[in-house]
Amino acid sequence: MSKFHLFKHNISEIELPKEFTFPYNYTPHPLAEIAVKQLQEYLKNQTDFEHNFGINNPTNKNALGKMLGVLVVKNTQNELGFLAAFSGKLADSTQHNNFVPPVFDVLDEKGFYRITENKINSINHEIETLENNSSFLSLKEKFSSTENEYLQLLQVEKDKIKHRQQLRKKEYKTRLNSEKNQQNIKVLQEKNNQLKINESFYLREYEIYLDEKLHPLKVQLDFYQSKIDTLKKERAQKSAWVQQEIFKHYNFLNSKREAKNLLDIFKNTKQNIPAGAGDCCAPKLLQYAFLHNFTPICMAEFWWGKPLQTSVRKHGFYYGACVGKCKPILTHMLQGMSVEENPLYKELSTPKTIEVIYEDEELAVINKPYDLLTVSGTEIKDSVETRVKKLWPQATGPMIVHRLDMSTSGVLLIAKTKESHKHLQEQFKNKTIKKQYIAILDGVINQNSGSINLPLKVDFHHRPKQMVCFINGKKALTKWNVIEVKNNQTKINFYPITGRTHQLRMHAAHHLGLNTSILGDDLYGKKLDRLYLHAEKIQFLHPRTKLELEFTIPTPF
Repeated sequence: MSKFHLFKHNISEIELPKEFTFPYNYTPHPLAEIAVKQLQEYLKNQTDFEHNFGINNPTNKNALGKMLGVLVVKNTQNELGFLAAFSGKLADSTQHNNFVPPVFDVLDEKGFYRITENKINSINHEIETLENNSSFLSLKEKFSSTENEYLQLLQVEKDKIKHRQQLRKKEYKTRLNSEKNQQNIKVLQEKNNQLKINESFYLREYEIYLDEKLHPLKVQLDFYQSKIDTLKKERAQKSAWVQQEIFKHYNFLNSKREAKNLLDIFKNTKQNIPAGAGDCCAPKLLQYAFLHNFTPICMAEFWWGKPLQTSVRKHGFYYGACVGKCKPILTHMLQGMSVEENPLYKELSTPKTIEVIYEDEELAVINKPYDLLTVSGTEIKDSVETRVKKLWPQATGPMIVHRLDMSTSGVLLIAKTKESHKHLQEQFKNKTIKKQYIAILDGVINQNSGSINLPLKVDFHHRPKQMVCFINGKKALTKWNVIEVKNNQTKINFYPITGRTHQLRMHAAHHLGLNTSILGDDLYGKKLDRLYLHAEKIQFLHPRTKLELEFTIPTPF
């Protein structure tokens, strides 16, 4: 069956995009949206495979949501259509009729991976058989009990010698106080030293004697253990070899038909090749297009089914390609193509004005506009940090006391002296500073108030996004109360107790939090003209006067 799908709806009036989609941050082109809807209709009604997406039963532990994607292309007959792909496996298979195949199919029964996997499984069986051999287990138990018995015997002798040495030491001190003849003292010292040498020699000889008695058992045990160790070494070598071969077989084309495998692509990066690299939708779609001389027009990826426990993935929502796995690959694959500029750069290039609400010799309070970084990034230098340094060039020490997300507007503290910075940071550290945010959520919250306690850590494959992690995540606590519900949206107050990156956005969007993203959240929800999150109020002690100050900046939405 052809992987090229014609549009079922009339698309003749839709203008083609001038450049290909910037894959990590985009608003889907109308053609991509139509293709996605057509694919979603197929998913709702298909009988080609069985996969529990968890759309109707998201609490089912066996349900598994998937990332899917479409690539609008022109074929060699100049017809406009689209390709479809899924990330990883679907219904325990990498190949399905209506989806493009993987770049390299590790599940091919005749491929080297399956052959090597069978050999590794055979080695695992041998290791398991040896490790559970009754003679081996009996030897291990006998060796362990005998070794413990000999160690106890050795310890008894050590304790005896230690006791004798303590008695001699006590006797020596007594003699030293009463003995006037230095020659006798010297003889006594030499005698004690010789006794210590003799005892040390005795312990060593006794230890050798016990080891020799244990040796026959150790030889028998080593016979089995060496077999197990040899098999484990062989298994490790085969695993390392097969992994390298997989990396070599993942060969990616670009529009100039230049090929690079994963080893070449990740060679000059600072990261190891991530598990699953090359199995995401975008690389699979572009690979099929280049192999069949199709012209890529635009693309979009979306989540289908049960949300993840970690990252925010909502059913039917669009998401950009992952940075950790896909960016190095797509950097190669998109060479020779005209790609849209990162829309983030366009937003940041719009002139923004910082309003000073209050200032004295120690500090300042400003109104940070949305779409302005608090601290300069590696690529984007314009920020609150660079601007306040120009505004107050005589300031000492670091001026940024705390941060607001680039997309968040509102009240921000600036320290003008090193001492003020230290004092204000201590207040943040001790959680004595009170902050209040206002947000509009893209949905209805049925409760009036509550708290969210979901630990967060950076999502390494989707930077700068965060993820929930109950093992390695940092504590993140947010209190909230509803202001009003109107037009299927909820205006809400947030009171962050901790200050983690994207804390309010994650706690709002994640299904274990409020399960409703903040309006206009391009990372965890749906993009609009802005992120509807505003730092409205802050309350703190002045670092010099110790008077309590409170500043409120009215919400602009």
